[in-house]
Amino acid sequence: MEIKAIVDCKTILGEGPLWEGSEKKLYWIDSYGNRIFRADENGGGVESWEVPQKIGSLALRQQGGAVLSLADGFYLFDFETGKTELIERITHKGPSVRMNDGKVDKRGRFVAGSMDTTEEAPLGLIYSLGTDHKVTQIDDNITVSNGPCWSPDHSIFYFADSRSRAIWAYDYDIETGAVANKRKFCEFGPEDGLPDGATVDAEGCVWSAGVYKSKIHRFDPTGKRMQVIDMPVVCVTSVMFGGENLDRLYATSMLRAPVPGIVETGPLAGSLFVIDGLGVKGLPEYRYGG
Repeated sequence: MEIKAIVDCKTILGEGPLWEGSEKKLYWIDSYGNRIFRADENGGGVESWEVPQKIGSLALRQQGGAVLSLADGFYLFDFETGKTELIERITHKGPSVRMNDGKVDKRGRFVAGSMDTTEEAPLGLIYSLGTDHKVTQIDDNITVSNGPCWSPDHSIFYFADSRSRAIWAYDYDIETGAVANKRKFCEFGPEDGLPDGATVDAEGCVWSAGVYKSKIHRFDPTGKRMQVIDMPVVCVTSVMFGGENLDRLYATSMLRAPVPGIVETGPLAGSLFVIDGLGVKGLPEYRYGG
């Protein structure tokens, strides 16, 4: 196994790595720097775009461009013009709440959650943005929404409420996008960090960034921890498989933590990383159908 920092982008809050196989490009975001990045699989040819608000997540669209969760709602984004177009503004439960992490299911829905930026109160919700641009709430009482992803057959939806120190599993109806039977999938101890961005590999195992403790964790489909990778940064934030064979694990990180009491150290803070030699492959991501 080899861990390399491939882009010294110094993201304030790097998040959301996303590999697009047809383009052979990797996308990621700086949530607090209001920026989208794109590069090749080795971190070359970096491009970036500014967005008008804090950005929680990005997914590519079947029709071209992207769908975004910005602080106050869902937007479309045009890479050619750099312009955003509002789909729907979300009425949050308080001024400290913003939209956060999101991904697309295999029917083309964009599922994203909101979070309390003080990371104290369960003011966040989980939303499903349909291909018809209709927004449906699918869960509530979330403090810090993170790590949405699905089992390979999309029968299980995984979602982390970081402050609960747990990843949760739901039964997922792929035809309707509804969730049911919420249960705890796995727990993070004090030495594990908090569950942040996540992905599922081709074997159905869940990979989750253990933010604030320099960890990446792999759990089998029963929730048993199988592997822990020690990263060269304290604040590793999210993971995604990519590269031509989907066998390279990309990881984002943050330059400084958005909450008090966490201090990042070292020259690699905020960099984009790639981990090679894991012997595991990921799954391709879907595009938003709206």
